[in-house]
Amino acid sequence: MFKWRHVTSQFSEACRVEPARLRKMRGRKSTRLYRSFMKNTLIVAGALLACVTIPVWPSAASPAPKPVVVDIKNAAGQSVGTATLTDAAPGVRIKLDIRSLPPGEHSIHIHQVAKCEPPDFKSAGPHFSGAAGGHEHGAGGPAGDIPNFALVVAADGTAHVSVVAPKVTLGNDPYSVFSNGGTAIVIHAVSNETNSGAPPRIACGVISKSE
Repeated sequence: MFKWRHVTSQFSEACRVEPARLRKMRGRKSTRLYRSFMKNTLIVAGALLACVTIPVWPSAASPAPKPVVVDIKNAAGQSVGTATLTDAAPGVRIKLDIRSLPPGEHSIHIHQVAKCEPPDFKSAGPHFSGAAGGHEHGAGGPAGDIPNFALVVAADGTAHVSVVAPKVTLGNDPYSVFSNGGTAIVIHAVSNETNSGAPPRIACGVISKSE
């Protein structure tokens, strides 16, 4: 009976110890298998990446339009300054450097035709419409209008100012100042409040795309 209890005790101890040993052995084996699996996975992934060609797409952004310098001349064919056009999306910024014009407030517009034939510059046509067959551009008038702006020439005949023409572009769309072969900047004489008609055109410059 004593021997049986001893065997029983040893068997019970073995039953308590062996599962722990087995778990430890299994844990070591599982760790080795996991490490081997991850190593093989990384090798395969590296091989696949080496075989794959990743396309490089060109940038979709278009280059900014080049500045355009317009030579403005009076009715005698003399240069009276320049207008430098740069992209100011939305719109076009016009930097005016003017000399030898009569002092006062002058209106200025972008006109439809790229012609500046003196002395009256009527060859520049009407205000730039921005759309084929129409003079109006929405409720705000023609695209060539520059709202709420007057070119103020000082007593010495000079003016240096920048303004944005909000309805035109330097692109390839129907509202581009380069459309239909180009447009023109026209400066009018000082407005006469007693005359309801448009003041005479006293200076003009052709807008054409830079080469």
